[in-house]
Amino acid sequence: MTARYPAASQVLTRRSAIALCGSAAASVAFAPGLASAKDEGFRFGLTPVFLSNDLELLAALRAYLSEATGHPVELVSRRTYQEITALLVAGQLHAAWICGYPYVQFKSELDLVATPSWHGKPLYQSYLIAAPDRPANQWQDLKGDIHAFSDPDSNSGFLVTRALLAENGLKPEGFFARTFYTYGHRNVIRAVASGLAQSGSVDGYVWDVMREMEPGLVGRTRIVRRSEWLGFPPVASPKALAGDPRIARLKQALTTMDRHEEGRKVLALLKLDGFLATEPALFDTIAAKVDAVRRFG
Repeated sequence: MTARYPAASQVLTRRSAIALCGSAAASVAFAPGLASAKDEGFRFGLTPVFLSNDLELLAALRAYLSEATGHPVELVSRRTYQEITALLVAGQLHAAWICGYPYVQFKSELDLVATPSWHGKPLYQSYLIAAPDRPANQWQDLKGDIHAFSDPDSNSGFLVTRALLAENGLKPEGFFARTFYTYGHRNVIRAVASGLAQSGSVDGYVWDVMREMEPGLVGRTRIVRRSEWLGFPPVASPKALAGDPRIARLKQALTTMDRHEEGRKVLALLKLDGFLATEPALFDTIAAKVDAVRRFG
């Protein structure tokens, strides 16, 4: 049950991405015969983020993107961030909604397409959460916990906490009694709410929106620590497709989503304001966390 912690620079290398791509391509959701992203149609990857299992959202998103880009869109999902990133880096997806952590790792091979806007900004936070009756007022009080992480390639669900510990001369395996990955931010909340974990690292956007949608569940957790504001998980595409007009149409579709009725329906389901064109510098704070973990080892 105890998680293993590879070095930040080794979580997903180019070689492992290409190797993963062979097995991942064989089981693409909604796209059984995945081939090269240069083929007709448009393949859009989804990591296991908030509402990714919501059928209404998937149908609305696919319909909007197909109409707005002028190409039939296939939504490709996986259990882990690593699998989607592998497909994206290998050029087997046109674009994907990923996390800031893998974007930083593969910044030289990926282009930003658009970043979600939440409460007027393309930013979010990572939360450390615990049970509401837990006598914990600061992150140091979580020492010795059974702790739930979301995914080893998640910024808010892993990297932020690992970097916090590294900056204080600590590692997860020495600070927590045990750790495990839930492979979903919803699942981190469920683990803490049910007592399976004593604390967890979770996406603050997910926690806040779920508090509105599932107050009974989220009410069985509370926030111990909020991180600084960080670049929201972006939509990215391979640099090899930089000149592809379909990427330009995707960017247009995303950044004008709030102007179209079907787009506003998608945004309402996601509880987002819209999508913005952003610069890579938005993710410099995440890159600094990767460097902090790498330096500490």
